[in-house]
Amino acid sequence: MNLFILLALIYVFTFLVGILFEKVRIPWVFSALLLGILFSIYNPFSSVTSSQSFTTLAELGMYFMLFIIGFELDLTSFKKHSFFIFKATAFIILFATFFGALLFYFVFHYSILISVLIALSFATVGEAILIPVLDEFKMINTKLGQTIIGIGTFDDIFEVFTLLLLMFLVGKNSSIPHTNIVLILLSLFGLFSLTVWLTRLKEKGSKFWFTGIEQLLIFVFFIFFIFLGVGEYAHATAIGAVLSGIALKNFIPNKRLKLIESDIRSMAYGFFTPLFFFWVGKSITPGSIFKYPLLLLLILVVANGAKILAVWIVGRNEMNAKESLLLGIGLLTRFSTSIIVIKILFERGLIAQMLYSLLIVSSAFSVFVPLLFSYLLNKWGMVQQSKHFIKKR
Repeated sequence: MNLFILLALIYVFTFLVGILFEKVRIPWVFSALLLGILFSIYNPFSSVTSSQSFTTLAELGMYFMLFIIGFELDLTSFKKHSFFIFKATAFIILFATFFGALLFYFVFHYSILISVLIALSFATVGEAILIPVLDEFKMINTKLGQTIIGIGTFDDIFEVFTLLLLMFLVGKNSSIPHTNIVLILLSLFGLFSLTVWLTRLKEKGSKFWFTGIEQLLIFVFFIFFIFLGVGEYAHATAIGAVLSGIALKNFIPNKRLKLIESDIRSMAYGFFTPLFFFWVGKSITPGSIFKYPLLLLLILVVANGAKILAVWIVGRNEMNAKESLLLGIGLLTRFSTSIIVIKILFERGLIAQMLYSLLIVSSAFSVFVPLLFSYLLNKWGMVQQSKHFIKKR
């Protein structure tokens, strides 16, 4: 068995099973997570999946997903959203984080900081999973659709904050000699200085000479990897990936940005992301799920129940009961950031194998959110209402 055969297997499985997943409105990338879970039960490629070559490819998948988070963070768009969305986002995330932190502190006996970090990652929203459903039912321009997308947009700020907190925690618990503190500070200063510098050069970005899309993509890769390299000195590679996305989004002129956006996403999600999700699934221990089913149920109830309750509290004066419930269900989706945070915590030895497995499996339940959301939309006749709403506008 070799690495290339394994890669071929991952991609063909992700492609074929992903087609079936999308037919029932489940994101295709979860098929790679499913294959990884199957490999956690029986792994004929154990020597390959434990090799440094495969680990590097999988980590690149994680960094490219973080790059996309930064690349899609549009600070100017926040001004377009209402105060209700800003207030709702802050309240929902803080409310869910509070109860989640209590769970991980009192039941799993982790420190306050780690408990808050895990809860924060669970409180964030993977709205990208739900957008295809909203689009299919023509609900993107409705009040419900715009609220989900708006909360998902503001949520990006909390995602970046969660990653910053994670990097602080990783640095604090790493065995780095004190003689390297200066190097760490220089690394962090370099990351933020590069970000600010490129952002302020936006007007001059149009003067850069790029004869074609290929050269522009090569420049993007250069910025991406230089940020990773600088961040590596401070064990802040994840932050470097996010900041590289933010810097490029604000440096490359909009006309040229449109030429490469789809190419960047295709490369990130098409080549690297399946490897990361396979790596995540392979790392769990199925025995933990069957050994601690009540703990898994408790995590699901607290994480999801707190978010739905928070939505009802903050939205009861803005929308009816059915809309509030649909909004709460829609915000249950968790995708890249939560899984990345959990994976980094596990790789750094900050959470145990048992909790890691339970957290990943609970995150995988997000695949059922689009199904439930679509079912309730049809059952309550809200699709017809949304069409009427659009015609009135």
